[in-house]
Amino acid sequence: MNNLDTLVFLEFSFENYPFSFFSRWLVLAIAMVRFYMQKGTYKGLYKTIQKTLKFFQTFAVLEVVHCAVGIVHTSVLVTGVQVSSRIFMVWFITHSIKQIQNEESVILFLVVWTVTEITRYSFYTFNLLNHLPYFIKWARYNFFIILYPVGVAGELLTIHAALPYVKKTGIFSLRLPNKYNVSFDYYYFLIIVMASYIPCKYYYTLIIPRTQ
Repeated sequence: MNNLDTLVFLEFSFENYPFSFFSRWLVLAIAMVRFYMQKGTYKGLYKTIQKTLKFFQTFAVLEVVHCAVGIVHTSVLVTGVQVSSRIFMVWFITHSIKQIQNEESVILFLVVWTVTEITRYSFYTFNLLNHLPYFIKWARYNFFIILYPVGVAGELLTIHAALPYVKKTGIFSLRLPNKYNVSFDYYYFLIIVMASYIPCKYYYTLIIPRTQ
């Protein structure tokens, strides 16, 4: 059984799930640091770690299941919004629009996601072990203050960088006439997503302290 298979197996173990989530993000962090140390640049980083990122982030739907069955006492709605927004960023932005994969904003939100999840799941893991170091507890409730707005900025800048390519190619858009007699413009959809980001994310910052 290789490392990836082991992590998948642990996902289905409710008792070990915090450690498995911590491990997957640690794997990603190590891969990112190793790439930068070897290459001396962030360009090409996303292409190198994209398969691992897609797998781990898509598998995060299990977080919603864990909330639904009561393993984690967090709002299903809050967790569902966070997970779905990240899956959207991974599959419908950075995966689908390859021209933006070397944008600094992509690296920005990747670093924020990684640090956030390593902190969060190390907190859960040590809690299960009944041995919670002060620094882990402090980081859990203080890193968020800085990392959250920085992560939002990275995601917004990445979507903004994607707009010219979306407009030029018409990706995911449906033009009239067509047999369904409906139209959809992905370019304007992304603009709406960006406009909704701030109020939605602000609401998230208000509600999340009540659900942790």
